[in-house]
Amino acid sequence: MQVRSLGYRTDLTLLRYGGTEVEDQGDHLVVRSPHNPTFWWGNFVLTDRPPAPGDKQEAQRWLDVFARAFPDAQHVAIGVDAVGGTRADLAGFVELGLNADVSSVMTAQSVHEPPYPNRQASYRQLTTEQDWTALVDLRVAVNDRHDDASYRVFAGETVNTARRLTEAGYGAWFGAFLDGRLLSTMGLVRADEELARFQNVETHPEARGQGLAGTLVHHVSRYGLEELRVQTLVMVADPEYLAIRLYRALGFTSSQTQLGIDRAPT
Repeated sequence: MQVRSLGYRTDLTLLRYGGTEVEDQGDHLVVRSPHNPTFWWGNFVLTDRPPAPGDKQEAQRWLDVFARAFPDAQHVAIGVDAVGGTRADLAGFVELGLNADVSSVMTAQSVHEPPYPNRQASYRQLTTEQDWTALVDLRVAVNDRHDDASYRVFAGETVNTARRLTEAGYGAWFGAFLDGRLLSTMGLVRADEELARFQNVETHPEARGQGLAGTLVHHVSRYGLEELRVQTLVMVADPEYLAIRLYRALGFTSSQTQLGIDRAPT
């Protein structure tokens, strides 16, 4: 299966770097992360096209495919390989009680400073044991959907993966620090010779609105263009979240949409 979606194509590359297994079944891919079984989007099915809008029978067929591929999973996660689309394309899944996700795939070949950069913070790569521990703490602080104890286990594994990617030379994770405290973070990983993909743009709830994330995105973008020497930076963002305005102000433009459906463990 040839993946057309820039979002999923870069997702899959980065997942493979971290040890994820991808099986090609012709009209779909089965993506498995045995090292992190509770990571929904590390354990999912990617279909080659969406069902016809409102086609519950076809949507149910893909739910059955997921169930056979992940018989012990408590969640459901199905990606749709498309370069465009809206929630209407996922109506069949929604009618079966799943959540539809439509994200904006943004790209940039050059960037400029945000309108209001934060010059009080320091911006650097995460390198020490203390840095990686602080990243786990930050992810738990940002989390507002899951139990903190179980989420800390999940966050710890995702940080371990990020650390392995960094140490293998695929890219780096960066942080914005104020008074030595990690308050905003993100990763940038090379997907191929031309593309680098942003990962996990997160800012502590107490530090939002201070220009940290925008300034850090600019800093990390320059690292990608000048040190990794890629031609295109890729960012996947919620089109309804305020941060997308910031990315546009930095020079990112919406190139594609990324479609997915999921259902939380019950």
